[in-house]
Amino acid sequence: MTYKLFTLLICLSFLTACKQDAHLYKIEAKQINVTDSLEIDEDIESFIKPYRVQINKNLDSVISYAKETYSKSDGEYNTAIGNLMVDAVYEQCNPIFKSRTNRDIDFVLLNHGGIRAIISEGNITTRTAYEVMPFENAVVVAKLKGEQVKELISYLVTEKRAHPIAKLNLVIDKDDQLYSATINDKPIDYNSTYYVATNDYLYNGGDRMNFFKTNDSLYVLDYKIRNVLIDYFSKTDTIAPKQDNRFIKIK
Repeated sequence: MTYKLFTLLICLSFLTACKQDAHLYKIEAKQINVTDSLEIDEDIESFIKPYRVQINKNLDSVISYAKETYSKSDGEYNTAIGNLMVDAVYEQCNPIFKSRTNRDIDFVLLNHGGIRAIISEGNITTRTAYEVMPFENAVVVAKLKGEQVKELISYLVTEKRAHPIAKLNLVIDKDDQLYSATINDKPIDYNSTYYVATNDYLYNGGDRMNFFKTNDSLYVLDYKIRNVLIDYFSKTDTIAPKQDNRFIKIK
């Protein structure tokens, strides 16, 4: 009897000493709304304030002037603001590309949805560029075969949206069929290759632009679209882009 009692006590001690695993069985939370009613931590505020002041000063610095207000909804097949963006990409990026490859960019393609704000009449600031292009999209140049260029053109004709293009001219007829297409005012040689500047989002298939996937070569310029705009605005006293005939429909 004593032996059994002793054995029982040993077993109970062993079981009590064993560490039990803890398991999460309930999570409780409450919503804390961020409003002006929350008290400001003066220590944090005093630390952040100099940086906020400097950032706002930089963002609000005037770098150009817009003669009118420009919106991506102003045109059916091409818009003044879209034309401005692709023309800026070509002007800023072609010298970089040529210095590295001894070749010119043949044409530029961006996307209509990538234009995220209007450019208002009046002063243009650095903040304007951030509003128009808030994403971190950067310029790349893809070497495309003629067959891919044909797919690219077919995509634009089918979409019938004002995707910004530069150095590429498209005309569709009243039945929405391709009437003519030229690059740098020359007929397209579908047996040749072309260097197309775009952004990395589209190059990776954004907006279903899958024709970039089988390119021959890719050149990364390490130049964000937003920085392209800032540099272009900084050297251009007054912008006055226009709709033109780079993508039109015959009525």
